[in-house]
Amino acid sequence: MRIVGRNRLDEFCSTHADARPWIEVWLQETASFLHSNIVIFNVRGDKYRLEVQVDFRNGIVSVLWVGKHSEYDERNQQR
Repeated sequence: MRIVGRNRLDEFCSTHADARPWIEVWLQETASFLHSNIVIFNVRGDKYRLEVQVDFRNGIVSVLWVGKHSEYDERNQQR
């Protein structure tokens, strides 16, 4: 699959370097998704969250958001 939004991952890793190894592994395994077009990944033992949208027809994964788990919870309370 083609990854759209890799710059967001790079920006995040520039301030959270401990997440980079997991994200590199994730990039190699992006085709292993189940149902739903929005997928949330727990990163580094649930310390961070990664939210993506998957377009299965066109083989595109769009990075929507990446950040700390607490930021994710706060962000979703506002929805």
